[in-house]
Amino acid sequence: MELEPLDPKKEKKEPVEEQKPPQQKRVRIGDLLVEKGLITDAQLKLALQEQKLTGKKIGNVLVDMGFVQESKILESLSQHLDLPFIDMRHFQINHSLSHSLAENLARRYRALILSEHKEGVLLGMADPMDLLAQDEIQRALSKPVYPAIVKETELLATMDLVYRKHEEIAVIAGELDQDLQESDFDLSDLATGTDTTDAPVVRLLQSILEDAVQVKASDIHIEPDEASIRVRQRVDGVLQEQVMKEKRIANALVLRLKIMSNLDISEKRLPQDGRFNIRVMDRSIDIRLSTMPTQWGESVVMRLLDQSAGIKTLEQLGMPDDIRERMEIVIERPHGLILVTGPTGSGKTTTLYSALNKLNTPQRKIITAEDPIEFRMPRINQVQVNSKIDLNFATILRSSLRQDPDVILVGEMRDQETVSIGVRAALTGHLVMSTLHTNDAVSSAMRLADMGVEPWLVASALRAILAQRLVKKICNYCRTDYQPDQREITWLEQIYGGALPPEMSFHRGQGCYQCNNTGYSGRIGVYEILELNDPMIEALRKNDTSAFNHAAEQVDSYIPMAKRALVYATEGITDLQEVFRITADLEDKS
Repeated sequence: MELEPLDPKKEKKEPVEEQKPPQQKRVRIGDLLVEKGLITDAQLKLALQEQKLTGKKIGNVLVDMGFVQESKILESLSQHLDLPFIDMRHFQINHSLSHSLAENLARRYRALILSEHKEGVLLGMADPMDLLAQDEIQRALSKPVYPAIVKETELLATMDLVYRKHEEIAVIAGELDQDLQESDFDLSDLATGTDTTDAPVVRLLQSILEDAVQVKASDIHIEPDEASIRVRQRVDGVLQEQVMKEKRIANALVLRLKIMSNLDISEKRLPQDGRFNIRVMDRSIDIRLSTMPTQWGESVVMRLLDQSAGIKTLEQLGMPDDIRERMEIVIERPHGLILVTGPTGSGKTTTLYSALNKLNTPQRKIITAEDPIEFRMPRINQVQVNSKIDLNFATILRSSLRQDPDVILVGEMRDQETVSIGVRAALTGHLVMSTLHTNDAVSSAMRLADMGVEPWLVASALRAILAQRLVKKICNYCRTDYQPDQREITWLEQIYGGALPPEMSFHRGQGCYQCNNTGYSGRIGVYEILELNDPMIEALRKNDTSAFNHAAEQVDSYIPMAKRALVYATEGITDLQEVFRITADLEDKS
């Protein structure tokens, strides 16, 4: 819908009422969709019944029930109301303009300023028929608003990017630094003021945590430097940095975090580990904290664990159907050893929690030994490793066998004693699951034998090995076609095992404001699963690495991780750079 610019001379002569954008009339979405033939009367009646139970808007109910796509609803509304339907994926946002609408109003009414429009602003709305929202926003801005229709999911994702806390963090940091300059900084005063929610240090931490939750950061690093302090957030495996010149606030932040974690605030010479829970943006966030003395002060790393998100199912992990089905069969076996392998940060613990979640029934007794406990699960007996009192994996595992368990999870096979007890437990009627820091599925079995356990015991106990990595997903907002060069084609042919099919295509992300100009958004697991058959078991008994590798390669269902990553690239999920990274990593460590 095109709107002609106003003539400034005519603007003074026209009545005030004519300067306001036309108000939209209410329309019944269900009737509109029936009229356009997108749903039937019967489907509308079912959706209305469901709406009475859930209280959701009828449009959301229809989408949830699979009767119609969200885009079809919005396109119909756009035509009926004569309003523009904007694809947020390709719309360049003016952040400073969008910030003129307060965040609380934007989130309350699901609305975002997209651009300047005539003498007013173009307002993207998830519900363009919300006349109350339009009136409130127009009153707050003191200028007319012209609604446009956008997808709610895209709108909320864009809001998280627009309303970042960088400016707020910088302002509060300056305020805290000023307070520290004007008065002597007393540690005891800050320690006793733990309930002072208006204190700058409390508001600063709150802003840092809110910003991290908005962008789905997994870790926050607070690092003092000679003349500044760095706050870095790990998003999709990559650190994003904000530097603040107020170096003196580092001590206040560290002290506050130590208080929240019940750590010794007087000890600055030794590393400390702690934990606390905080509610951020209506989410329960469990935070694991680690301090480390450095040259310019104590460095802090916080691992953020969103307890509100719950534990993902195996389906939600994004496993290929064939691997998920085989994994579900393997974990239902009454006994044996199952290993999940991969480097640090590859999602091994997440996979094990998903498996436990499926096994967690009243008929099973499950005991875990973890370091640390990341997610708390009902009905499962979770034990925290405590090296200070010699409560290690081996000790917990040995004691667990006297607790009549059906399933035992060991956080990591770290030493010969833990491996030996775990293998024997798997041979005596228990299902044992654990992790191992090995490169791939094939090398994991021989690694157990190398850790001092008799090969024949390992061969008798081991049932399956799941190896995994995480690759970055291409940003959907800036994905474009990519043509590999000759060098890349040669490498791809080695992975594929022959000439590439002509229909095989690839993509990459160009970089946009939605993905912070990285070209990536989110990560997905790449998996390979190896179930032991008779030839592999026989090779393992003889501790014959070559024969074991040969037997594994002969299994039709075994698809190496590099090939799985290549499939993701051909499907447009990831790019060739990530495929080559996985391949190089596997080759370097093989």
